[in-house]
Amino acid sequence: MERPFQAQYETIFRRPWTVWGAAVLVAAINVFLFAFDRPWTASDGARNWGDWALRATGALTRPDLLPPWLYSGSLLNLGVIAGALAAALLSREFALRVPPAPELAKGAVGGLMLGAGAMLALGCNIGGFFSATSALSLAGLAMMLGLATGAFVGLRYLLWETERRPQWSAGGGRVLGAARAEGSRQPLAGAAVALLLLAVVALYAGTGYGAQGVFLLFGIAFGVVFQRSRFCLVRAFREPFLTGDAEHTRAAALAVVVSTVGFTILKYGDLKDRGEWVFPSAGAGALLGGLVFGVGMTLAGGCGAGSLWRAGEGQLKLWAAVAAFALGASVTRVILVQTGLAGSLGVAVFLPAWVGWGGALLVVATVMAAWAALATWNEVSQRFTAL
Repeated sequence: MERPFQAQYETIFRRPWTVWGAAVLVAAINVFLFAFDRPWTASDGARNWGDWALRATGALTRPDLLPPWLYSGSLLNLGVIAGALAAALLSREFALRVPPAPELAKGAVGGLMLGAGAMLALGCNIGGFFSATSALSLAGLAMMLGLATGAFVGLRYLLWETERRPQWSAGGGRVLGAARAEGSRQPLAGAAVALLLLAVVALYAGTGYGAQGVFLLFGIAFGVVFQRSRFCLVRAFREPFLTGDAEHTRAAALAVVVSTVGFTILKYGDLKDRGEWVFPSAGAGALLGGLVFGVGMTLAGGCGAGSLWRAGEGQLKLWAAVAAFALGASVTRVILVQTGLAGSLGVAVFLPAWVGWGGALLVVATVMAAWAALATWNEVSQRFTAL
């Protein structure tokens, strides 16, 4: 006899979610998060972790620094990791994946580039591209160009390494703790993690920190959606150049359009400040930051979001990337401030101020449609595909 809710459980945790559905969910969650307080950017929380590490060593003095368990950006990131962990366990997909040493080093180098690029662009691929474009900031579209170029450069390097220096990635990795049978205890562990997360949210609410609990819940939602669907912005930028697959590109373009419509409603209705999330990096900051970030996410195998949810699945290469991401962001921001370059990254351009509300929506929709169309054409023609 079939157990109660077994069919629903199988649908959610034993079958992969569609990428298109995940794209719409990610966009919707981000709109609701913006309505609640602010949109998501992984680099903000990562920098908070890096600042805490530097302050602990005495290398940074910041009396206003909030602890990671109270800072909104940190809680969003922690929620992504925890949500992905719970989803992976419930799906019997969790395992500690130990890469060979060269791959671990590549993850760390990629993570440092993620941190540096995010500080130059004033946001990672989530905050600086996805959320900034949704907020009708020209900096988001500028970072998109940098990300595409960086993904291409990073991919060309990886192909060169495979052909000319295969020993740099030699050595087999190990997989520990993978579920081997239907009788695995991973779903029970996943249920325990889920209950623990709900208890933590209740603890926040009970101690007067309800907003922090809500941020954690938003992060958990992102983590579950990413893990179950494997929706990935790295693949959106990389795969057209690698295999020609354009599914994630089309889904990412759709997510940006849906999120932009939501953000526009909030801003046009004066529910949110019109200048919010419009970064003064349209120019060298977004272009160079996107380039550096794009190379880094290709080397690391994960972007701002992808590194977090894949770390939750147990991929140690991405743990190295996340740690380096945090330190790279913190150190780069200190350098930018101390050299005075932080104020010279670009300009803040709110698209409706230039072309009106309808024109701004049309610009974003046209760019996203062109991105998806070009990737789809390449999927058929294989014109720019390496493999």
